[in-house]
Amino acid sequence: MVLWVFGYGSLIWNPGFQFDEKLIGYIKDYKRVFDLACIDHRGTPEHPARTCTLEQSTGAICWGAAYCVRGGPEKEKLAMEYLERRECEYDSKTLVEFYTVRNLLLFVIVVFSKFRKFFCCIHLVSIHWMQETETSKPILTGVIVFTSTPDKVSNKYYLGPAPLEEMAKQIATASGPCGNNREYLFKLEKAMHDIEHEEEYVIELANEVRKQLDLPKEVKSLLKPSVSHVPINSQAQAQAHVSTLPRVFAS
Repeated sequence: MVLWVFGYGSLIWNPGFQFDEKLIGYIKDYKRVFDLACIDHRGTPEHPARTCTLEQSTGAICWGAAYCVRGGPEKEKLAMEYLERRECEYDSKTLVEFYTVRNLLLFVIVVFSKFRKFFCCIHLVSIHWMQETETSKPILTGVIVFTSTPDKVSNKYYLGPAPLEEMAKQIATASGPCGNNREYLFKLEKAMHDIEHEEEYVIELANEVRKQLDLPKEVKSLLKPSVSHVPINSQAQAQAHVSTLPRVFAS
């Protein structure tokens, strides 16, 4: 048996458990939303934080990281026990299909002759990676992802959607034993930048939080435009957003 887990929030930059392989990719028909309350990590029962969960959305894609745990039932059990403690606000585990993109190594070979004798000279003119369209079939199935029931009655941690400004105010001020809520958002923004699949929704929310914080001039001077460096073709391209919004990343 092999355990695969998909992370779309803090698991992207801080898995916290031993794993044997990490893949960057996406799942289909889900989008990332900040609709889940956190009352024991970056918030409190009196002032809950807002953290990521997934919302079903036909045609959407959600980029993140898939982690593989090999080594037998005991190792898998330890990883899952850790994750269940950490992701205690999520009331469901969903099995999803995981997709990624393939890279093709393109070699341009020039063979030339000289005088009467042929000297087969294989000259490597250029080697570069060519981005191919996303795989039409998943490379993994049965990947576990922690999700939450979008129902305020049956799920006490579900906050539901709210206007951007209202969410930003909550994120800007909430804090808990593991740190403040805004750090979580800024680190997610940076993690998406690092895997070269930035998300407009995350950037817009982060920028609204910065407005709420009224950052000093010396910090604002660090803001600069950024764009995604990896093109995503066909359906994936339709769902990806290249952003030129200014950001500053938390350390």
